[in-house]
Amino acid sequence: MRVVFVNHSDSLGGASTVTRRLVEALRADGVDARMLVVSARRPEPWIVEAAPRLRSRLPFYMEHLRIFARNGRSRSDLFKTSIATDGLPLSRHPEILGADAVVLGWVNQGMLSLGEIGRIASMRPTVWTMHDMWPFTGVCHHAGTCRKYHSGCGRCPLLHSSAGASDLSARTFARKAALPESIHYVSVSRWLADMAALSPLMHGRSLTVIPNAYDPVPAAPMSRAELALPAEGRLVTMCAARLDDPIKGLSDAIDALNAQAPGTAAVFVGAIRDPRALDRLRIPAVALGPVDDRSRLAAIYGHSTAVLSASGYETFGATLIEAQAAGATPVGYVHDGRADIITDGVTGYAAAGPGAGPLATALTRALDAPLPAAALRAAAARFAPASVAAAYRTLLQNM
Repeated sequence: MRVVFVNHSDSLGGASTVTRRLVEALRADGVDARMLVVSARRPEPWIVEAAPRLRSRLPFYMEHLRIFARNGRSRSDLFKTSIATDGLPLSRHPEILGADAVVLGWVNQGMLSLGEIGRIASMRPTVWTMHDMWPFTGVCHHAGTCRKYHSGCGRCPLLHSSAGASDLSARTFARKAALPESIHYVSVSRWLADMAALSPLMHGRSLTVIPNAYDPVPAAPMSRAELALPAEGRLVTMCAARLDDPIKGLSDAIDALNAQAPGTAAVFVGAIRDPRALDRLRIPAVALGPVDDRSRLAAIYGHSTAVLSASGYETFGATLIEAQAAGATPVGYVHDGRADIITDGVTGYAAAGPGAGPLATALTRALDAPLPAAALRAAAARFAPASVAAAYRTLLQNM
């Protein structure tokens, strides 16, 4: 069986990373799995760039010019929306033509138009893995508290002054409704599947829940000093690509950390654009910036008592699985995809409700009674690439 996974990149972003791990696991299991990407960073023969770099950028620019012209010419939310009017002609690409099945992943930013997705699905058995909400909303990747996608979108808050009942979100929603019903959707979490079920776009469609694949790496044998961690105290780590992105909940995290007993220190892994973002923090802390070395990151988790996730929403929650694999106790909200990872008191500690107060209580419980490392590692093993690959192989063979 020859399967082509179509994703914007092979390594940039969470969707790219988990897709590559899945492809590697399928290949180890004897499947001829490949990746077709816009941005290739890994020199593997089975990772193919879809087009020359300049050719790939043209649809990106065209799409965002169309959005900019219709969103009141506002830049503030320009990259929070996608309309898939423009893309590469991948239905004619040799990798697609030679495939027995196609798995679409995160294909936005000018990679695939909705028309091209329809053409691919009419040619080959097609699975679309949903890494965010975009496949079942109008134009947004995360709806937040907006429920307009329950009834076809329109008057989109991300489109600002130009938003009307038949705005760009409503028209994009209608174009998605015309996609072939043969597409089989995969949700990476039960929560995302529940959100998808509320959209008319998913009514009558086939959908399966298969988690993302995470393959923990051994921790580097490094001391706290070698990792630039606080020398003493119970460590609480928070990790995100950009920690002060509003959706990551840094304000709640700071309040929860400030409520902890003396002897607690914080570790922040990821970019911080606002130099004053941590000014309210009253406990010892270090900000390490991005850590790309997974072995080094595993060592940081290994020295941590707890790993904190304060995001407003997560479709899944990779950092929590990586924490479990390293023996650190995950703490976070569970009103979303994190519920698949944290079972309160068993595989982590869940905040009983929204806000910094419940989050602080959950964190205190984790620091006072961290869960056994062996149990946490066993929980992380549920998301091993081999298990996830077996689920995809069964799905594709049935199709």
